[in-house]
Amino acid sequence: MNNYSFDNITDRRGTNSVKYDLLKQRYGKDDLIPMWVADMDFDTPPFIFEAIAKRAQHPILGYTFRDESYNITIVDWLKNRHQWDIEPTQISFTPGVVPGLLMAMEAVSEIGDEIIVQTPVYFPFFTTIKQNGRIMLNNNLKEIDGNYTMDFDNLKSIITPKTKAIIISNPHNPVGRVWSKEELGELVDICYDNGIKIISDEIHSDIVFSPNKHLPISSISEKAAEISFVFMAPSKTFNIAGLSTSFVVIQNTKLYKKYEKKLDAFHLWQGNIFGNVATQAAYSKKGAEWLDEMLDYVEGNINYVIDFINERIPKIFVHKPEATYLLWFDMKEYGMTHKELTDFFINDVGIAINQGRIFGSGGDGYIRMNAATSKAVVENAMLKLEVAISNLR
Repeated sequence: MNNYSFDNITDRRGTNSVKYDLLKQRYGKDDLIPMWVADMDFDTPPFIFEAIAKRAQHPILGYTFRDESYNITIVDWLKNRHQWDIEPTQISFTPGVVPGLLMAMEAVSEIGDEIIVQTPVYFPFFTTIKQNGRIMLNNNLKEIDGNYTMDFDNLKSIITPKTKAIIISNPHNPVGRVWSKEELGELVDICYDNGIKIISDEIHSDIVFSPNKHLPISSISEKAAEISFVFMAPSKTFNIAGLSTSFVVIQNTKLYKKYEKKLDAFHLWQGNIFGNVATQAAYSKKGAEWLDEMLDYVEGNINYVIDFINERIPKIFVHKPEATYLLWFDMKEYGMTHKELTDFFINDVGIAINQGRIFGSGGDGYIRMNAATSKAVVENAMLKLEVAISNLR
């Protein structure tokens, strides 16, 4: 028996919601089904609000810090959810994963150094690198019949003495891969042998569908732990991104100190009172129960979309993601240009999606769609897509 319902969608308009209230600015229309920004339409779990409300009863919201219990909560979650044993002293703070990626990059490289990304990938990686004086190198993923793998031969060929780090997405956004121990192991070997640090965005680590299993990259070997930064957060998992609270696990003491130095330089260590409280509430027994129910619901949405497309719009190819609530549609059979594909979804379908091109090389002809909403919204979106496709000439 389920304890939580994910069918009812709360109206988010008028709350300064990026996903809803920026539709007009971003797409020129505000009557679109918003399936773009990677946050969920599900209500934040009630036990998180209860914890926040309890803290809000105190009449002062002054400077704050995270005591030992905060880190122990994270340690317990990672052990129970991912069978990863770490120490509380190996955890540091970041107000968001992307700012954390920047601080890690700054800790291990200088202006003019090279940072590798594996495109198509989460596009803020690009600005983090380019707008902070580093040179971005592309190690494109290989795609064969919708299955993506890392291209290790290409990776080895692009490394130079100025290559200092690689930023990876694990699990991968937008293609939905859960990287295997063998894949991560080969990546670690290449990076270790070439003095390259691994900066791993693992924000989707809890949104993984059985039988797949997320492996934090530092957990696979001593070599991996020596060269890796692992960034995680409850934000995607429990729909609390607005609280700007994330963390990083750094098991190499020297790297930890370098990161902490950058964190202090930017004066970002204090964080958000309610983000601290929400994290501890999320990483609890109630959080685990809520998460299991949410995953079942989202996987049902994903299966519905895939079955619908396979049966009724077979020229679209969509591979079931192993993780994330994001679907990666291959629209290349329709031969649309980037502009035509954009116009088609906005004006003909009526859905706000993310264009594949923004995820870099290998993204043209694809779109990313967020399935973390009610089943009724997903069904409506698929019907609208089917009608629009049938009207194509």
